[in-house]
Amino acid sequence: MRLRKTVTVDKPVDKVFAYLSDFATTTEWDPGTVQTVRISGDGAVGTEYRNTTRFAGRETQLTYVVDELVPNQRIALRGENKTVIAHDTMTFRTSGRGTEVTYTADFTFKGLTRFLAPLLKPALNRLGDRAEAGMRDALGRL
Repeated sequence: MRLRKTVTVDKPVDKVFAYLSDFATTTEWDPGTVQTVRISGDGAVGTEYRNTTRFAGRETQLTYVVDELVPNQRIALRGENKTVIAHDTMTFRTSGRGTEVTYTADFTFKGLTRFLAPLLKPALNRLGDRAEAGMRDALGRL
């Protein structure tokens, strides 16, 4: 299952990248995030984050690891717990005087949850819409 959202803001790409590449900021812009804490690393490839998310009335934790980081262009993270693998990628490009961010989240459900995945699509879409609005607001305050 894939979610993709694009946000354009009137802020320089280096400032937007610096903010969003610190995955702990999800607490500020993703309404589904309860808490994200860096548990190791300095933000570079290999950095680990513990993300607690509220989804469908339940809290769940994922451990995310930065897989790829190209300054001011791209960051990719892989999150996993016992029911899901998430691949989150943010790409950044200069757009006029500002920055365009495309956030893609790919979810692969495991175990019995994979049979429920089609039923989760509407809730994931709502969560994605709320995260898009939250990202736009947070970036606008930079």
